[in-house]
Amino acid sequence: MNANKSITERIFQAIGFELLAVLICTPLLAWVMDKPMLEMGVATLAIAALALAWNVVFNGVFDRVLNRLALVRNAWVRVVHALLFEGGLVAVGVPLIAWWLNVSLWQAFLLDIGVLLFFLPYTYVYHWAYDVVRERMVMRSACENL
Repeated sequence: MNANKSITERIFQAIGFELLAVLICTPLLAWVMDKPMLEMGVATLAIAALALAWNVVFNGVFDRVLNRLALVRNAWVRVVHALLFEGGLVAVGVPLIAWWLNVSLWQAFLLDIGVLLFFLPYTYVYHWAYDVVRERMVMRSACENL
């Protein structure tokens, strides 16, 4: 599978990732944290905006590294992808969560670990599904152009 994606496609992929995550996480976190939906919605959107920018940049760099090292997107590469992506997000997101929810960095870190337990498999599954659908669309387009 060719990993070369345009910036427009990368943005589309990242927006889809974040929108689905916000729709899942906002009500769940509001319930878990016993916070108003609006407060958690704003926090979730702020983290999503941060993650959106990170998603586009990280995936661009990750794809270039894969191409340069001639690596195939197998299950282990996807696990490394998910771990690196989420690790970078934790480093920036924890202080933002602590500030917005007015909790300690430790409490924000623990909350983020809980969210991470959702996002690790979510990141893996979303990007795998996106690549599968994309490959099918590219193959269909190539067959139609013959």
